[in-house]
Amino acid sequence: GEISNGGMLYHEVQESKLCAVHCVNTVLQGPFFTEFDLAAMASDLDQTERQMMMQGSVTGDFLPELSHNVSLGGDFSIQVVEKALQVWDLQVIPVDSPVAGRAQVDPETENAFVCHLQDHWFCIRRVNGEWYNFDSLYAAPEHLSKFYLSAYLDSLKGFGWSIFLVRGNFPTESPMSSSNDASSCYGQWLTPEDAERITKSSNATTLRVVNGRGQQQQEDEDLKAAIAASLLD
Repeated sequence: GEISNGGMLYHEVQESKLCAVHCVNTVLQGPFFTEFDLAAMASDLDQTERQMMMQGSVTGDFLPELSHNVSLGGDFSIQVVEKALQVWDLQVIPVDSPVAGRAQVDPETENAFVCHLQDHWFCIRRVNGEWYNFDSLYAAPEHLSKFYLSAYLDSLKGFGWSIFLVRGNFPTESPMSSSNDASSCYGQWLTPEDAERITKSSNATTLRVVNGRGQQQQEDEDLKAAIAASLLD
């Protein structure tokens, strides 16, 4: 699952509600998909579900005019994220399923995790032996120590996040720019040093911001403080 990319980290900063696109691309570490690709997959999945409904093999509250796989606001379902990653021969497994095995105890033995809560998706990924949080709400990938990784995933679970691990043959090379320029406008390549510098400076600024993402930032800070305290016990 190691990726070369000359030691660079691929990060996408949040664009409208495209966090599922950012999540998939940071798992793959490159500008592989656009929102149009994911929308087409959502439409295929909806089509399949409708056919199953008509054949009576699925029952439920399926309303033909509503999509189960993309909301009006542009949020994609786990099925779409799974389908996009399957294109690259990657499996998405809930971390609490028996198949996950050791990942529950030793997450650092894996390569990537996908985290989902309500309408936000993000990826935590190992690149060149180091773990990073590629949350698209962050200005740059945030480095996570192996020790912190496990505590962080546990605390996300505690806050109600769904966590999935991604297994399979990750692409080892990525197009440094996509054939479709639509996705490269929010994607960027950073060295680990650049990422650290941006993270430090954005943390310093965001702490001063009380509106906007101030609330989320405060929760992040509270979470970090709680984890730090638990590590001292």
